[in-house]
Amino acid sequence: MSTLICGSIAFDSIMVFPGRFKDHILPDQIHILNVSFLVPSLRREFGGCAGNIAYNLALLDGSPLPMATVGDDFEPYREHLARFGVDRRYVRHVPGTLTAQAFITTDLDDNQITAFHPGAMSQSHLNSIDPTGIELGILGPDGRDGMLLHARQMAELGIPFIFDPGQGMPMFEASELQWFVDRARYLALNDYEAKLMVAKSGCDLDSLARRLKAVVVTLGALGSRIHIDGRILEIPAAPARAVVDPTGCGDAYRAGLLYGIARQLDWPTTGRLAAVMGALKVEQAGAQRHSPERGQIEERFVEAFAYRPW
Repeated sequence: MSTLICGSIAFDSIMVFPGRFKDHILPDQIHILNVSFLVPSLRREFGGCAGNIAYNLALLDGSPLPMATVGDDFEPYREHLARFGVDRRYVRHVPGTLTAQAFITTDLDDNQITAFHPGAMSQSHLNSIDPTGIELGILGPDGRDGMLLHARQMAELGIPFIFDPGQGMPMFEASELQWFVDRARYLALNDYEAKLMVAKSGCDLDSLARRLKAVVVTLGALGSRIHIDGRILEIPAAPARAVVDPTGCGDAYRAGLLYGIARQLDWPTTGRLAAVMGALKVEQAGAQRHSPERGQIEERFVEAFAYRPW
């Protein structure tokens, strides 16, 4: 059985600013903001939420099935996914377009400023879900029409899914966010997105959690929280051997979530596995350059939490 991953596939141009944004942005001058950051390092990486999650789930032998639309420049990315055995049947080429492009600048506090060109992602609604062999899904940031279509299709087909709006949240009004929640089984957000969801939807996390099986909120180096059955599980972060690049850590975490849910692991174990995946990612530059063997992932879990996950 496969896990359907609806979202973006993108090329990430990642720049590192050897300073702190806060030292160059004057809060009382935001209305006339005009800043330039010198970025001595620049690299192009494989990225996008669907691509990142699928890559990490493949490391866990989790049968990922990414669904995304890509452009004429996709071939290097296709070869990369093929090397890791990722099924590409739902990766649709849209002629005359570019694959989505993200331009990400990170500072020394791991803050990020991102500019995003959607390219072929805007045509994500051209993909339609075939439920054969799919047991679980996740709906990540994608083209607006595609997100609406795929949420409706998964709900109608009885595919339980995580709603993971991420940076796509500003595209939707409060009533639309409520509509997604009503069709999802789980909700995954980072700390900032959780605050934005509460502000936009008018619902606090406890009330959202009562309508879902679980609400997961990641807190970076502080770990994560899982709102489940009227209580909050505090999940510690897995120790990282080095903090190199946070890009894609949330997606790595979500791959661990998907694996745990699909394998019916308990929530404390699922959250800790997700934390290990995030730690393995943060130790490498780029969203898809870490490549631990399955056994190495298990060893890191035991090292971090002193018991075997499965």
